[in-house]
Amino acid sequence: MEKPMLHAWRWIVAIFVLFTAFGFCFVYNEHTTDKPLTNTRQASQPIATDSSDAVLYTGLHLDSLGLSKQAFDNAMHGYKTLQAAGKLQNDQVLSIVDFSLPSSQKRLFVIDLKNARLLFNTYVSHGRGSGAALATEFSNQANSFKSSLGFYVTGDTYIGHHGYSLRLNGQEKGINDNALSRGIVMHSAAYVDSRIAAAQGFIGRSQGCPAIPAKEHKAIIAAIRNGSCLFLYSADKKYAASSTLARSNNAA
Repeated sequence: MEKPMLHAWRWIVAIFVLFTAFGFCFVYNEHTTDKPLTNTRQASQPIATDSSDAVLYTGLHLDSLGLSKQAFDNAMHGYKTLQAAGKLQNDQVLSIVDFSLPSSQKRLFVIDLKNARLLFNTYVSHGRGSGAALATEFSNQANSFKSSLGFYVTGDTYIGHHGYSLRLNGQEKGINDNALSRGIVMHSAAYVDSRIAAAQGFIGRSQGCPAIPAKEHKAIIAAIRNGSCLFLYSADKKYAASSTLARSNNAA
């Protein structure tokens, strides 16, 4: 028969071993629990591409297609600013309208930034109050029939007077923030056609909307709807001096 004191010591040792093992398991589990990595890309961070912006510009042959480098640089700067502010739900796509080009040229560029692809390059109208072949006058005022420059975030789609259309939310106060109240949307139009441009030197004009070809409008709107960045560019000194998103106004 074991002595009482020896029996008690064996119980003490057993309890100590048990608590030591439990503590080890607790520490092990604490340090191996799955946690978010601190370097995981968040939605507000710029999408990483395989090349710099400059290489993307030349790699997609945007220069040879006519897109001005200034338009592209400004667009990328504003896009990244809006993205960092969490305003883009669809940050894979960037759309640029280059109004430094006449309407007889394909001046809408829809770029898939994630996969470094040019999705669309086609015609787009400007407002009839902005000019004939070239858009030179811009306004944020109702009934001006002029285009509004600057950065937009695309909204939802709807069926309206022009059929399948896309709402545009102007992001620049005093420059394009009246877009919704003015009814400035993206829609199709029969007058946005290369044959019309060939006949008269420029395509038809809108009341301020960036209208696009009927044969492409559904695919384009489907690609850019619901929270992507759209930039309407012109080498307009007043816009450059007023914009808080364009690169020209933020460069050191």
